[in-house]
Amino acid sequence: MGNGENAGSNLVNSRKKYKWSDRDYKRRVLQLKKKSDPLEGSPQAKGIVIEKIGIEAKQPNSAIRKCVKIQLIKNGRQITAFAPGDGAINYIDEHDEVIVEGIGGRMGRSKGDIPGVRYKVVKVNGISLRELVTGRKEKAVR
Repeated sequence: MGNGENAGSNLVNSRKKYKWSDRDYKRRVLQLKKKSDPLEGSPQAKGIVIEKIGIEAKQPNSAIRKCVKIQLIKNGRQITAFAPGDGAINYIDEHDEVIVEGIGGRMGRSKGDIPGVRYKVVKVNGISLRELVTGRKEKAVR
């Protein structure tokens, strides 16, 4: 079909049809991220620490990355979150209230050498984890 004077609606309709071949368009329009994401599309979420776990790093690194298992308050789903910083895991106890956010990997996937971990801990009981690690603030006793 040529791009003639009366071909406008045909061009629009065919463009609409082929848009669905684009993976990003399809995921955005059907809101698949929001449906599958434990945080339900929000940048951060609050949760309760269930247990502390150590996860082995992928090859060629050899380390045990300190992580925590968290149950989210908003929907009850369980996720694993990384505790960034030297000795940061010591400031996180079981039954603490933490705020988690995405770790910043590609397309919401895990980052670096930590397999299957997509989130990191930002705050513990309302106090920034970074400030606890650097020693600027002390953890509040609940």
